[in-house]
Amino acid sequence: MVYAGIDIGSTTSKVVLLNEDEIILAYSIIRNSYNLAESGREALKIALSKGGLPQNEISHIISTGYGRRTIKFQDESEPEIICHAKGTFKIIPTCRTIIDIGGQDSKVIELDERGLVKKFQMNDKCAAGTGRYLDKLAEDILQVGIEQLGEKSLKSDNPLVISAQCTVFAESEIISYLSQGKATEDIIAGMHNSLAKRVIDMGKSGFIKFKKDTVFSGGVAMNIGMVTALEHLLNQKVIIPKEPQLTAALGAALMAKKKS
Repeated sequence: MVYAGIDIGSTTSKVVLLNEDEIILAYSIIRNSYNLAESGREALKIALSKGGLPQNEISHIISTGYGRRTIKFQDESEPEIICHAKGTFKIIPTCRTIIDIGGQDSKVIELDERGLVKKFQMNDKCAAGTGRYLDKLAEDILQVGIEQLGEKSLKSDNPLVISAQCTVFAESEIISYLSQGKATEDIIAGMHNSLAKRVIDMGKSGFIKFKKDTVFSGGVAMNIGMVTALEHLLNQKVIIPKEPQLTAALGAALMAKKKS
């Protein structure tokens, strides 16, 4: 039997295929088109192809994420908070706090010793607390590719303070710094610190204590500058899964196995 978890996020779709022993047979991560349902279907097709599996071998499919209800071929859908918890705890059983920053939202989740969700806080209303904040400021204002941000920020000797709570006002701050001749690396480091502080403050507003071990997932977890900023502000090491974008899809696949 094969079990599938499909995580349709705002910017990417992810699929994980598991066998009876909960071993990953194949996975896929693709950039979404405007049609989320088609993106989910394509991600599943790619994962099946990579695993050399026909779709009729799938016993149960669970979808999760922003676009989980856009597809019609799943058996069930589940909230992404629960799927993130199950997937992350499966990989890292010592996890007690999850920080997940994606393209359009961010989440902080506290787990108990069994991997169950104790509490969570989520931002899906404002770009300033998400990966979109970094994308927009880097590409529109600094003309720096998003993949370059992490390494550039590590070269900073004097991270600048970006205090605006809104992406639009942050743009004005950055333009002002550029007009003063401030180093791009210091501006980028300031952007990372600003986003990290916003996400941490969001978690603390929900009385989340950031107990160890803290796991950082989502696409932004591949940015070493954000990892460094979070570790500095939390005063602790954060763990990055091998494939940080797959935790919710893995959790959905684990739930598919349990419910089949």
